[in-house]
Parts: sequence; C-alpha cells; structure tokens
Amino acid sequence: MTSPAVILSPLLLLFAPPLPAGVPDGRLLPEAAEGATPGEGAPGWLALEAVYRTPVQRQVRIEQRVIIRIGPRGAPGRQDMSSFAASPARDTRVIEREAGECLAVAAIGAVQPSRDNRLMFYMRDRRVYAARLERSCFARDFYSGFYVERNPDGKLCVDRDKLQSRNGAKCEVQKLHQLVAVRD
Repeated sequence: MTSPAVILSPLLLLFAPPLPAGVPDGRLLPEAAEGATPGEGAPGWLALEAVYRTPVQRQVRIEQRVIIRIGPRGAPGRQDMSSFAASPARDTRVIEREAGECLAVAAIGAVQPSRDNRLMFYMRDRRVYAARLERSCFARDFYSGFYVERNPDGKLCVDRDKLQSRNGAKCEVQKLHQLVAVRD
C-alpha cells in the first residue's frame, strides 16, 4: 500500500514557492537559469534540489586483504613424505629440532594432519615441519588445507597467526619443530 505522501509529492513540487534569499549557494542550475536572474528561485523540483543538495564527500578508502591457501599434499607425495616421518629406513631415525617462532608462508608447499594431532608442513625445499596446535583444536579439521591471512612480514608465526580450515575452525600454532632424518 502506497503512502498518500508519495502520491502527492510530485504535485507539491510543481507548486513549490521560490527559494528564499538566505538559501546557501543561491545560484540556479544551468537548465533553470535561462529566464531567471541570480537570487530568484527556481520553479518546482529544481528549487528543492538546490536546497537539499548533498555535500560532495571527496574521500576514498582502499582496503586490501590477501588470504593465502595452503592445500593438502597429493596422494603420491603424501605417501612418500608420510613414510619419511612415520617409519624411516632402518639405518635412519627422525628427530625433532626446535624450529624457532616463524616460517615463511611462501615456502610452505602442502599440509597434512598427523595421527598425534599435529599438522605436518611440507616445505618447497623438501624440509618437513610439525606444528602443534592449541589445545582446543584438532589437526584432522585441516585435512583439506587451510587459509592464512598474509602479514606484512610474509611469515606464519607462533601465537600470532590463526589458521582457518575450510570447515571454519580457527586455530593458532603453539609450537614448531623441524623433522630431520639422522643416520645411525
């Protein structure tokens, strides 16, 4: 149901009085200025448009947000790397070394959850890192990879960045370890 004001407003604009003398920017629009002198009101809707003209806001806001997706390892690569981490050859064993606080996100090639509730990061240079997640998170939520928001330094850091799985879980990395194969 339409309001009577909507129906009657065009009629009111046709019979609107001229602009009062104190109207800011008393100039007329070029279309209405043909027979009018400056200071005279414009007839009809042109008068109201001049009164209720909105000020121009010359402001631009640019926001940029870059999200990086790290995908899961392909089936052949996953089998090779998981065999390295789970059961190395007879004369080698895998040890864990402290990895520091941060990893370069661009160097992470793939991710895979492990059985002990950690994420295995497979780096592009064939190194392997294990990331322990915060207590309330499950590594199996990241079976299809994760998203991370890009930081100015381009790194994924402990207790700073949140990993977001494709199913919506958000978790921080609590600790990073590098897995190294050592021959006996």
